[in-house]
Amino acid sequence: MGSFASRLERSRIGLVVLFVGSVLLTGLAVFVWPDYMPWSAFALIVVCAGLFLQPVPLLVVFGVVAADIVLVGILLGDRKAATLGTILVLAVLMMLMLWLSRARSKVGLVGVKGESMLVDMRDRLRAQGELPPLPRTWGAEVALESAYGDRFAGDFVVATRSTDGGLLEIALVDVSGKGRNAGTRSLLLSGALGGLLGEMSEGGFLRSANNHLLRLRWPEGFATAVHVAIHLETGAFSIGYAGHPAAAQFSAGSGRWTMLAGGRGPLLGVIEDASYPREQGWLRRGDALVMYSDGVIEARDTALDDGVDRMLGRAEFFVTKGFEGLAQRLCDHAAAGHGDDRAVVTIWRR
Repeated sequence: MGSFASRLERSRIGLVVLFVGSVLLTGLAVFVWPDYMPWSAFALIVVCAGLFLQPVPLLVVFGVVAADIVLVGILLGDRKAATLGTILVLAVLMMLMLWLSRARSKVGLVGVKGESMLVDMRDRLRAQGELPPLPRTWGAEVALESAYGDRFAGDFVVATRSTDGGLLEIALVDVSGKGRNAGTRSLLLSGALGGLLGEMSEGGFLRSANNHLLRLRWPEGFATAVHVAIHLETGAFSIGYAGHPAAAQFSAGSGRWTMLAGGRGPLLGVIEDASYPREQGWLRRGDALVMYSDGVIEARDTALDDGVDRMLGRAEFFVTKGFEGLAQRLCDHAAAGHGDDRAVVTIWRR
């Protein structure tokens, strides 16, 4: 109730300020600078009203502006006659501002608060994907790039470390769609999956994530995911997939990258009571693990196997410079280029 009253009071103040501004412009146009006051000055009132007022007060301001324009045209006559083009431009501008105000009022926000809220949610999404501090004998990095440089993407990462510090869990999720179309679903889903991570057993995370998406009943609610749990003391890990590309492991002993084969499961949000088997492995000193989204290996004119081979070839070339920065380099040289969301997570043991 207090919040509603506060918004109402701000609308009244804005209405009064813009009303006074419109009257002042009319006075300046008629009595002070009749030969120099441009009609476009009224556009400032229209734009400010559209940005900061709700639809009903906005219509009041538009009515006042329209009346002022007619009044100035009558009083100034030939010296400052309003052209039809100027009136049409202002009318179109009023309609655009009214549409913008109605769109913002649907979410209960006026002014630039809606954009600020989305930016804050985006920053929280990125912060949730930050990896926890690791022992000196371990390293990890995340690289996320959205399609065509959009600020919102369908790929996201959630990570946590157990309270005793011995277990690191990371999940890379790819929501259906790309760019800003998938960004809102990513914002909602990342919070839920971030809460599940670390609270479930290693084998229960993907099942719980699947059940959560089924309950949401989104028309395009499916997602792919890869989840890894690493015991930092021993290097033992288990990894499972939900319709996601297989991870790649680098072996310091052989100096080569190999694709992990097991742990396959269906997409998240499609099949009830789905099972998600897990593959076991070890990360020894000098070994590394790379998880990635399909934008890194898929392209319209490239077979999936060719995309995997291309990524492994670049990984073998880049690893000569060390594992630091490898995630970003693989993102930058993804098969899809800038036309798809890309995400890469690298984990290595020193």
